[in-house]
Amino acid sequence: MKKNQPHHIGTLSPEMALLGLLYGGSGHGYDLHRKVNADLGQVWHLSQSQAYSILNRLEVRGDISVEEILQEKLPPRQLLHISPQGSQRFIDWLSASSGGSTRAIRMEFVTRLYFLNLYFPEKLAHAFDQQRAETETHIARLKKICDELPAEQTYNRMSLKMRVAQLETVLEWLDEFQEHFQPSAER
Repeated sequence: MKKNQPHHIGTLSPEMALLGLLYGGSGHGYDLHRKVNADLGQVWHLSQSQAYSILNRLEVRGDISVEEILQEKLPPRQLLHISPQGSQRFIDWLSASSGGSTRAIRMEFVTRLYFLNLYFPEKLAHAFDQQRAETETHIARLKKICDELPAEQTYNRMSLKMRVAQLETVLEWLDEFQEHFQPSAER
Protein backbone atom coordinates (compact mmCIF):
# COMPACT_ATOMS: atom_id res chain seq x y z
CA MET A 1 0.00 0.00 0.00
CA LYS A 2 1.29 3.47 -0.87
CA LYS A 3 2.18 5.72 2.04
CA ASN A 4 -0.19 8.53 1.06
CA GLN A 5 -3.09 6.26 0.20
CA PRO A 6 -5.82 6.55 2.83
CA HIS A 7 -6.56 3.36 4.68
CA HIS A 8 -9.12 3.05 7.40
CA ILE A 9 -8.11 0.44 9.90
CA GLY A 10 -11.35 0.61 11.74
CA THR A 11 -12.60 -1.27 14.68
CA LEU A 12 -15.07 -2.82 12.27
CA SER A 13 -17.86 -0.78 13.75
CA PRO A 14 -21.07 0.29 11.99
CA GLU A 15 -20.11 3.89 12.81
CA MET A 16 -19.58 4.83 9.16
CA ALA A 17 -22.87 3.20 8.18
CA LEU A 18 -24.72 5.52 10.55
CA LEU A 19 -22.65 8.53 9.50
CA GLY A 20 -23.23 7.64 5.85
CA LEU A 21 -26.99 7.61 6.28
CA LEU A 22 -26.80 11.08 7.81
CA TYR A 23 -24.68 12.21 4.85
CA GLY A 24 -27.84 11.76 2.79
CA GLY A 25 -29.96 13.86 5.13
CA SER A 26 -30.89 14.44 8.73
CA GLY A 27 -32.59 11.68 10.66
CA HIS A 28 -33.65 10.23 13.96
CA GLY A 29 -31.65 7.55 15.75
CA TYR A 30 -34.43 4.98 15.65
CA ASP A 31 -34.90 5.43 11.89
CA LEU A 32 -31.15 5.19 11.25
CA HIS A 33 -30.99 1.97 13.28
CA ARG A 34 -33.89 0.50 11.30
CA LYS A 35 -32.31 1.51 7.96
CA VAL A 36 -28.96 -0.11 8.81
CA ASN A 37 -30.72 -3.30 9.85
CA ALA A 38 -32.95 -3.31 6.77
CA ASP A 39 -30.24 -2.60 4.19
CA LEU A 40 -27.07 -3.90 5.86
CA GLY A 41 -28.38 -6.31 8.50
CA GLN A 42 -26.30 -9.21 7.15
CA VAL A 43 -23.20 -6.99 7.23
CA TRP A 44 -23.64 -5.34 10.63
CA HIS A 45 -25.41 -6.71 13.68
CA LEU A 46 -26.52 -3.44 15.25
CA SER A 47 -28.66 -3.29 18.35
CA GLN A 48 -30.65 -0.17 19.09
CA SER A 49 -28.57 0.57 22.19
CA GLN A 50 -25.36 0.15 20.17
CA ALA A 51 -26.70 2.56 17.52
CA TYR A 52 -27.46 5.19 20.16
CA SER A 53 -24.05 4.71 21.76
CA ILE A 54 -22.32 5.20 18.40
CA LEU A 55 -24.44 8.26 17.62
CA ASN A 56 -23.53 9.72 21.01
CA ARG A 57 -19.85 9.11 20.27
CA LEU A 58 -20.24 10.81 16.86
CA GLU A 59 -21.83 13.81 18.57
CA VAL A 60 -19.06 14.06 21.18
CA ARG A 61 -16.47 13.85 18.38
CA GLY A 62 -18.22 16.67 16.50
CA ASP A 63 -19.23 14.57 13.50
CA ILE A 64 -22.94 15.14 14.08
CA SER A 65 -25.10 17.68 15.88
CA VAL A 66 -28.40 17.15 17.64
CA GLU A 67 -31.45 19.36 17.32
CA GLU A 68 -34.21 18.86 19.85
CA ILE A 69 -37.68 18.89 18.35
CA LEU A 70 -40.31 19.72 20.94
CA GLN A 71 -43.44 17.57 21.03
CA GLU A 72 -46.61 18.26 22.93
CA LYS A 73 -47.00 15.96 25.96
CA LEU A 74 -43.99 13.87 24.86
CA PRO A 75 -40.27 14.14 25.42
CA PRO A 76 -38.45 16.08 22.70
CA ARG A 77 -37.25 14.09 19.67
CA GLN A 78 -33.67 14.40 18.58
CA LEU A 79 -33.01 15.20 14.93
CA LEU A 80 -29.44 14.35 13.95
CA HIS A 81 -27.45 16.34 11.39
CA ILE A 82 -24.03 15.53 9.95
CA SER A 83 -21.44 18.27 10.48
CA PRO A 84 -18.91 19.41 7.86
CA GLN A 85 -16.28 17.49 9.83
CA GLY A 86 -18.46 14.37 9.78
CA SER A 87 -19.07 14.76 6.05
CA GLN A 88 -15.33 14.98 5.43
CA ARG A 89 -14.62 11.93 7.59
CA PHE A 90 -17.24 9.99 5.67
CA ILE A 91 -15.92 11.07 2.26
CA ASP A 92 -12.34 10.20 3.32
CA TRP A 93 -13.54 6.79 4.51
CA LEU A 94 -15.35 6.15 1.22
CA SER A 95 -12.10 6.46 -0.73
CA ALA A 96 -10.00 4.44 1.72
CA SER A 97 -9.02 0.83 1.22
CA SER A 98 -10.47 -2.00 3.27
CA GLY A 99 -7.18 -3.87 3.35
CA GLY A 100 -6.71 -7.58 2.91
CA SER A 101 -8.66 -9.08 5.79
CA THR A 102 -11.64 -11.08 4.55
CA ARG A 103 -13.63 -9.80 7.51
CA ALA A 104 -12.84 -6.16 6.70
CA ILE A 105 -13.69 -6.77 3.05
CA ARG A 106 -16.99 -8.41 3.98
CA MET A 107 -17.96 -5.60 6.33
CA GLU A 108 -16.23 -2.35 5.35
CA PHE A 109 -15.93 -2.89 1.61
CA VAL A 110 -19.55 -3.99 1.27
CA THR A 111 -20.64 -0.96 3.31
CA ARG A 112 -18.52 1.32 1.08
CA LEU A 113 -20.17 -0.20 -2.00
CA TYR A 114 -23.60 0.49 -0.51
CA PHE A 115 -22.82 4.18 -0.06
CA LEU A 116 -20.88 4.58 -3.29
CA ASN A 117 -23.84 3.12 -5.15
CA LEU A 118 -26.16 5.47 -3.27
CA TYR A 119 -24.16 8.70 -3.58
CA PHE A 120 -21.34 8.27 -6.11
CA PRO A 121 -22.10 5.35 -8.48
CA GLU A 122 -19.49 6.59 -10.93
CA LYS A 123 -16.81 5.61 -8.37
CA LEU A 124 -17.87 1.96 -8.03
CA ALA A 125 -15.50 0.61 -10.70
CA HIS A 126 -12.55 2.30 -9.02
CA ALA A 127 -13.54 0.86 -5.64
CA PHE A 128 -13.61 -2.66 -7.10
CA ASP A 129 -10.25 -2.13 -8.84
CA GLN A 130 -8.71 -0.73 -5.65
CA GLN A 131 -9.96 -3.66 -3.56
CA ARG A 132 -8.82 -6.18 -6.16
CA ALA A 133 -5.30 -4.67 -6.19
CA GLU A 134 -5.17 -4.62 -2.39
CA THR A 135 -6.31 -8.25 -2.22
CA GLU A 136 -3.74 -9.36 -4.82
CA THR A 137 -1.01 -7.57 -2.86
CA HIS A 138 -2.01 -9.40 0.33
CA ILE A 139 -2.13 -12.75 -1.47
CA ALA A 140 1.40 -12.22 -2.81
CA ARG A 141 2.67 -11.18 0.65
CA LEU A 142 1.10 -14.20 2.36
CA LYS A 143 2.44 -16.60 -0.29
CA LYS A 144 5.94 -15.17 0.17
CA ILE A 145 5.73 -15.62 3.94
CA CYS A 146 4.47 -19.17 3.45
CA ASP A 147 7.30 -20.01 1.03
CA GLU A 148 9.88 -18.76 3.53
CA LEU A 149 8.54 -20.78 6.46
CA PRO A 150 10.73 -23.61 7.74
CA ALA A 151 9.35 -27.05 6.86
CA GLU A 152 8.39 -27.82 10.47
CA GLN A 153 6.03 -24.81 10.66
CA THR A 154 3.00 -26.90 9.68
CA TYR A 155 0.38 -24.96 11.63
CA ASN A 156 1.57 -21.57 10.44
CA ARG A 157 1.60 -22.90 6.86
CA MET A 158 -1.94 -24.25 7.29
CA SER A 159 -3.16 -20.87 8.52
CA LEU A 160 -1.44 -18.94 5.75
CA LYS A 161 -2.73 -21.27 3.04
CA MET A 162 -6.25 -20.90 4.36
CA ARG A 163 -5.96 -17.11 4.31
CA VAL A 164 -4.61 -17.25 0.74
CA ALA A 165 -7.49 -19.52 -0.34
CA GLN A 166 -10.01 -17.16 1.27
CA LEU A 167 -8.52 -14.15 -0.50
CA GLU A 168 -8.45 -15.99 -3.83
CA THR A 169 -12.17 -16.63 -3.32
CA VAL A 170 -12.59 -12.91 -2.59
CA LEU A 171 -11.09 -12.15 -6.02
CA GLU A 172 -13.71 -14.38 -7.66
CA TRP A 173 -16.41 -12.72 -5.56
CA LEU A 174 -15.20 -9.26 -6.63
CA ASP A 175 -15.41 -10.29 -10.30
CA GLU A 176 -18.89 -11.72 -9.83
CA PHE A 177 -20.32 -8.69 -8.09
CA GLN A 178 -18.54 -6.02 -10.11
CA GLU A 179 -20.60 -7.23 -13.08
CA HIS A 180 -23.75 -6.61 -11.01
CA PHE A 181 -22.84 -2.93 -10.61
CA GLN A 182 -21.94 -2.29 -14.26
CA PRO A 183 -24.49 -0.37 -16.30
CA SER A 184 -26.63 -2.80 -18.33
CA ALA A 185 -25.08 -1.59 -21.62
CA GLU A 186 -21.64 -2.81 -20.43
CA ARG A 187 -22.80 -6.29 -19.37
